[in-house]
Amino acid sequence: MNALVLSGKKIMWVVSGCVLFAALLFVFNSFGGSIPTFSGEDADEEVRTVNLVTGEFKAETADGEEIEAYRWDPGTIFAEKGEPFKLSIYGVNGEQHPFVIEGTDQQGIVHQGKETVVDLQFDKKGVYRLICTTHTDFETDGPMIAYIVVGD
Repeated sequence: MNALVLSGKKIMWVVSGCVLFAALLFVFNSFGGSIPTFSGEDADEEVRTVNLVTGEFKAETADGEEIEAYRWDPGTIFAEKGEPFKLSIYGVNGEQHPFVIEGTDQQGIVHQGKETVVDLQFDKKGVYRLICTTHTDFETDGPMIAYIVVGD
Protein backbone atom coordinates (compact mmCIF):
# COMPACT_ATOMS: atom_id res chain seq x y z
CA MET A 1 0.00 0.00 0.00
CA ASN A 2 1.38 3.39 -1.01
CA ALA A 3 0.81 6.02 1.63
CA LEU A 4 1.21 9.74 1.08
CA VAL A 5 4.07 10.88 3.27
CA LEU A 6 4.53 14.60 3.85
CA SER A 7 7.61 15.89 5.57
CA GLY A 8 7.53 18.99 7.77
CA LYS A 9 9.08 21.02 4.93
CA LYS A 10 6.39 19.91 2.45
CA ILE A 11 3.64 20.73 4.95
CA MET A 12 5.14 24.20 5.46
CA TRP A 13 5.11 24.82 1.66
CA VAL A 14 1.51 23.64 1.32
CA VAL A 15 0.33 25.81 4.25
CA SER A 16 2.29 28.83 2.96
CA GLY A 17 0.75 28.40 -0.48
CA CYS A 18 -2.75 28.19 0.99
CA VAL A 19 -2.20 31.33 3.09
CA LEU A 20 -0.87 33.25 0.06
CA PHE A 21 -3.79 32.09 -2.07
CA ALA A 22 -6.29 33.14 0.62
CA ALA A 23 -4.63 36.57 0.94
CA LEU A 24 -4.75 37.11 -2.83
CA LEU A 25 -8.40 36.08 -2.92
CA PHE A 26 -9.19 38.54 -0.12
CA VAL A 27 -7.43 41.43 -1.89
CA PHE A 28 -8.98 40.59 -5.26
CA ASN A 29 -12.51 40.36 -3.82
CA SER A 30 -12.08 43.52 -1.73
CA PHE A 31 -11.88 45.53 -4.96
CA GLY A 32 -14.85 43.90 -6.67
CA GLY A 33 -12.68 41.71 -8.87
CA SER A 34 -10.27 44.42 -9.96
CA ILE A 35 -7.54 46.51 -8.45
CA PRO A 36 -7.93 50.20 -9.34
CA THR A 37 -4.96 52.09 -10.72
CA PHE A 38 -6.75 55.45 -10.55
CA SER A 39 -9.94 56.59 -8.91
CA GLY A 40 -11.42 60.03 -9.45
CA GLU A 41 -14.01 59.57 -6.70
CA ASP A 42 -12.11 61.43 -3.97
CA ALA A 43 -12.32 65.21 -4.47
CA ASP A 44 -9.03 65.64 -2.59
CA GLU A 45 -7.08 63.55 -5.10
CA GLU A 46 -4.69 65.20 -7.52
CA VAL A 47 -5.61 65.68 -11.15
CA ARG A 48 -4.56 62.73 -13.29
CA THR A 49 -1.37 63.17 -15.29
CA VAL A 50 -0.93 61.43 -18.64
CA ASN A 51 2.71 61.08 -19.68
CA LEU A 52 3.84 61.21 -23.31
CA VAL A 53 7.25 61.24 -24.95
CA THR A 54 8.47 62.16 -28.40
CA GLY A 55 9.95 59.24 -30.28
CA GLU A 56 11.68 58.56 -33.56
CA PHE A 57 11.89 55.51 -35.77
CA LYS A 58 14.77 55.17 -38.24
CA ALA A 59 15.36 52.56 -40.90
CA GLU A 60 17.27 52.01 -44.09
CA THR A 61 15.56 50.89 -47.28
CA ALA A 62 16.93 48.12 -49.51
CA ASP A 63 18.54 50.74 -51.77
CA GLY A 64 20.33 52.42 -48.82
CA GLU A 65 18.00 55.38 -48.30
CA GLU A 66 17.55 56.38 -44.64
CA ILE A 67 13.95 56.99 -43.63
CA GLU A 68 12.56 58.15 -40.31
CA ALA A 69 9.31 59.04 -38.63
CA TYR A 70 8.52 60.96 -35.46
CA ARG A 71 5.73 59.81 -33.11
CA TRP A 72 4.01 60.68 -29.85
CA ASP A 73 4.09 57.76 -27.45
CA PRO A 74 1.54 56.62 -26.46
CA GLY A 75 -0.37 57.43 -29.62
CA THR A 76 -3.84 57.22 -28.04
CA ILE A 77 -5.05 58.76 -24.78
CA PHE A 78 -8.44 58.16 -23.17
CA ALA A 79 -10.32 60.70 -21.05
CA GLU A 80 -13.85 61.20 -19.78
CA LYS A 81 -15.97 64.16 -20.80
CA GLY A 82 -15.50 66.92 -18.18
CA GLU A 83 -12.48 65.23 -16.59
CA PRO A 84 -9.61 67.62 -15.89
CA PHE A 85 -6.18 66.10 -16.52
CA LYS A 86 -2.62 67.12 -17.31
CA LEU A 87 -0.70 66.12 -20.39
CA SER A 88 3.00 65.89 -19.51
CA ILE A 89 5.10 65.62 -22.67
CA TYR A 90 8.83 64.92 -22.44
CA GLY A 91 11.01 65.64 -25.45
CA VAL A 92 13.28 62.68 -26.18
CA ASN A 93 13.87 62.67 -29.94
CA GLY A 94 13.96 65.76 -32.13
CA GLU A 95 15.15 69.24 -31.16
CA GLN A 96 11.62 70.65 -30.86
CA HIS A 97 8.03 69.78 -31.71
CA PRO A 98 5.55 72.67 -31.96
CA PHE A 99 2.04 71.31 -31.49
CA VAL A 100 -1.66 72.14 -31.54
CA ILE A 101 -4.63 70.23 -30.17
CA GLU A 102 -7.46 70.33 -32.68
CA GLY A 103 -10.75 71.72 -31.42
CA THR A 104 -9.03 73.69 -28.64
CA ASP A 105 -6.88 76.77 -28.31
CA GLN A 106 -4.07 74.66 -26.82
CA GLN A 107 -0.68 74.92 -28.46
CA GLY A 108 2.95 74.83 -27.39
CA ILE A 109 6.42 73.52 -28.11
CA VAL A 110 8.09 70.40 -26.73
CA HIS A 111 11.87 70.83 -26.50
CA GLN A 112 14.35 67.96 -26.32
CA GLY A 113 15.27 67.15 -22.73
CA LYS A 114 12.43 69.28 -21.34
CA GLU A 115 8.93 68.63 -20.02
CA THR A 116 5.92 70.51 -21.38
CA VAL A 117 2.73 70.35 -19.27
CA VAL A 118 -0.70 71.14 -20.72
CA ASP A 119 -3.88 71.35 -18.59
CA LEU A 120 -6.82 69.84 -20.45
CA GLN A 121 -10.53 69.28 -20.00
CA PHE A 122 -12.93 68.41 -22.81
CA ASP A 123 -16.64 69.24 -22.54
CA LYS A 124 -17.67 67.27 -25.63
CA LYS A 125 -17.01 63.64 -26.39
CA GLY A 126 -15.08 62.93 -29.55
CA VAL A 127 -11.57 62.41 -30.89
CA TYR A 128 -9.13 65.30 -30.64
CA ARG A 129 -5.79 65.20 -32.47
CA LEU A 130 -2.50 66.30 -30.92
CA ILE A 131 -0.55 67.37 -34.01
CA CYS A 132 3.12 68.28 -34.33
CA THR A 133 3.09 71.10 -36.87
CA THR A 134 6.66 70.30 -38.02
CA HIS A 135 5.93 66.64 -38.85
CA THR A 136 2.51 66.78 -40.53
CA ASP A 137 3.00 64.25 -43.35
CA PHE A 138 5.38 61.64 -44.80
CA GLU A 139 7.50 64.28 -46.53
CA THR A 140 8.26 65.86 -43.13
CA ASP A 141 8.89 62.54 -41.30
CA GLY A 142 5.35 62.29 -39.95
CA PRO A 143 2.52 62.36 -39.47
CA MET A 144 3.23 62.94 -35.79
CA ILE A 145 -0.29 62.70 -34.40
CA ALA A 146 -1.69 61.38 -31.13
CA TYR A 147 -5.41 60.85 -30.55
CA ILE A 148 -7.21 62.00 -27.41
CA VAL A 149 -10.41 59.95 -27.21
CA VAL A 150 -13.03 61.58 -24.98
CA GLY A 151 -15.97 59.43 -23.87
CA ASP A 152 -18.98 59.84 -21.59
